[in-house]
Amino acid sequence: MNGAGGTSGGVGQFFIGLIMMCGGFYMLLNAIKVSSSFGLGYGLYNVAGVSLTSGMVMIPFMFGVGLLFYNAKNILAWVLTIGSLTGLIFGVISSIHFRFTHMSAFDLIVILVLSVGGLGLFLRSFKAIETRYPEQK
Repeated sequence: MNGAGGTSGGVGQFFIGLIMMCGGFYMLLNAIKVSSSFGLGYGLYNVAGVSLTSGMVMIPFMFGVGLLFYNAKNILAWVLTIGSLTGLIFGVISSIHFRFTHMSAFDLIVILVLSVGGLGLFLRSFKAIETRYPEQK
């Protein structure tokens, strides 16, 4: 009978490791707080000393959408629309701030043991178990 991943590894190790790993990574991701300073007046890019805000990025987007509805084969319309959307998406992503919540050392140790220990058990379950004793010389 084959175990986890078609090897002779333990199926129990697989599920225990998977549960530990999922719990640890859940606790880790739950301890990270995400905030953003994005808004229509938020400076996305600085071009030649002039701050380009997210509201300014919407102007070429509006012209691009209008040109697309007028003539969908217009290359300038596609460039304006896709370029503005790309700039807006990169601006939103670059304005995101991640911070770690305050926790005790015990909480951090539990998170790390569950995450890394579960990953170790999970990966070990894919390793074949030697069924015979190695020959001694």
